[in-house]
This record gives sequence, structure tokens and C-alpha cells, in this order.
Amino acid sequence: MGDDTTLQSRLGVSELSLAGFGLTLSGFIGLMGIITAEVLYPNYSTRQDISDLGSTRPPNPVIHEPSATIFNTTMLVTGAMVMISGYLLYRAVDRRGFPLALAVFGFGAFGVGVFPGNVTPWHGLFALLTFFTGGITVVLSSRVVSRPFSILCGLFGGISLLVLVSVFFYGLVIRGPHPLEFLGGGGIERWVVYPLILWLPAFGGYLMATSRDSAGTITD
Repeated sequence: MGDDTTLQSRLGVSELSLAGFGLTLSGFIGLMGIITAEVLYPNYSTRQDISDLGSTRPPNPVIHEPSATIFNTTMLVTGAMVMISGYLLYRAVDRRGFPLALAVFGFGAFGVGVFPGNVTPWHGLFALLTFFTGGITVVLSSRVVSRPFSILCGLFGGISLLVLVSVFFYGLVIRGPHPLEFLGGGGIERWVVYPLILWLPAFGGYLMATSRDSAGTITD
């Protein structure tokens, strides 16, 4: 660990605990924000892309309120909290690779909120950044936590990356239908996104427990 005594002396809580709190809250906000936007979106189907909640893609984008505002705000808040948590982890741990990956993951999510689906090509670029760096971050987290939680981290990140890569493989190489085509584009996307969202509170809880448990470890 690095020296995280500054905030601990000022606030009575360590930077590791604050990072865990932020990640746990960001996962809650991300999941509940998406669910709320879905409920308020007229005739929405989970076979649709998640980003349709903010805006569908050109040439004839469709924006429904208040779903769009809820979704875009959710991405902004979630992304910002993940970035802040990455910064706090950067200060708290001795090595920097994992916190930097986490911060880029948050930056991608924040960009999705800044650039809704009707803003091309930026929305697509930030969505891909979120998906790829999110999966990589979750896989990397398996190296900085103890078992059996490390197994879950590897599983969640592996599933997300495997589904994401398979979409490009079947679309660009095989040029045929994806094995999960029956789920629709939105269903496949959720197999990429939801493991990442579920990991946030799980990892955040681990950090908060680790900060109070001398037996817990987090090393990069």
C-alpha cells in the first residue's frame, strides 16, 4: 500500500475505503439508472441497445425523455465516480497499472454520457473504450485480490471480453450470425456490460473490507 494517512487523518476513513465506497455506489447507480430509464422508455425492449436509452443512432435518432436524461446522467455520474475511485486507488496502492486501467474504464463510461448515441462517431468510440477497458480492468483485478474472489473477477471479466471479442469475430471474420443472436443486439450487449456493473459493488465491498482487515491484500 501507499501512504493513505492524509485522508484518513482528515476524514477518519482511508483512501482505500473511499475508493471501495465509490465503486459500490457507482455500481448501484449504474444498474438502477439503466433500469429506471428502461421503465420510462415507451415500449422499450432489452433486445435494443442499452445506449438507445440516451438516443438511437442516426440518420433518424429517437430521443425519449425523461429516459435520455436519466441514462446520460447515470453514465456521467457512474463514470466520474469510477475515475475518482481509480485516483484514490492510485494514491493508496504501491503499483499503478490497475488503478490507471480503472480510471480509463470510468473515463469511457463518462464519455458515453457526454456523447449520446446520436453523436457519431464519438459515442461508438467511447462505448468500445468502456467495454474493452472494463473487461481488461476486471480481469486485472483478479491479480490484486485474494481467492476465491479473484476467481469471480477473472470469470466476470473473462465473460465480458469473450462476448465482446466474439461479436467482432463473427461480424468481421466469420461474417455470419452470432451464436447469441437470439438475444438480439441489446441482449448480447448486456452480457458484455452487466458483468462489469456487477463487479463494481463486489470489488468495492472487497476494498472496504480489506481496509479494516489486516489479513486482506491488494497488490498490483
